[in-house]
Amino acid sequence: MSERRFVGKVALVTGGSSGIGRATALGFAAEGASVVIASRGVERGEAVRRELEVLGAQAEFVPTDVSQGEQVEALVRRTVERFGRLDCAFNNAAAIDVGVFKPSAEFNEEEFDGHMALNFKSVWLCMKHEIAQFLRQGSGGTIVNTSSVNGLGGVGGNALYAAAKAGVLGLTKSAAQEYAKQGIRVNALVAGGFRTPMLEGVFEQVSPQDPSAAEAGFARLVPLGRIGRPEEAADAVLWLCSEASSYVTGHSLIVDGGVTSPFR
Repeated sequence: MSERRFVGKVALVTGGSSGIGRATALGFAAEGASVVIASRGVERGEAVRRELEVLGAQAEFVPTDVSQGEQVEALVRRTVERFGRLDCAFNNAAAIDVGVFKPSAEFNEEEFDGHMALNFKSVWLCMKHEIAQFLRQGSGGTIVNTSSVNGLGGVGGNALYAAAKAGVLGLTKSAAQEYAKQGIRVNALVAGGFRTPMLEGVFEQVSPQDPSAAEAGFARLVPLGRIGRPEEAADAVLWLCSEASSYVTGHSLIVDGGVTSPFR
């Protein structure tokens, strides 16, 4: 690569210990950024931190449950204590281990609250504290929130996840309008199927005896004929955080191998 796009920048990646988050953190590091990653899993988080340092990046891992406001506030504070500022944030942490594969009326309140906390409230909390830091700095910043093609419409048996991811799009577009004049850009990655531990877990739930059959069935639905690589999603996030997308805000960037192309 002829020019590294994030030299001198500080990037924060939640859900950074695996999948798309890990790939994006590595991408930021390869392009010169100092990187803070956050996740609940300490062992995997520390492993990714070491990977970032091998690439020559200054890096830190902060164990964080992003559904808890005080932990998110502490995460942003620690980022600024270590690196002096925040320039780019990728709010990617999510979970699909509650409230799935049931009709809408069969969820209980605990499942609803858990799903919204992990997949929707968490994004709002991250945006709240990241935007506050950008405003203190007075020099703008970029945020990318991970949504999903499931958030573009209803999903039978997975209503809570779909609702949370639809909510992420509403938050993204609203904040983009509110803070554009302060130089803060807010966009969403609308992700299709990528080869991540979360998607592999779904295949195991759908077909416990033969997850590969579920995977093959999913791939047949993708016009490009395959599941995406996390690095392909990371490339989209890095573009949205870079100066190459300086006139893009409030946008929902669909990266799904063509799955939604017949409908949108």
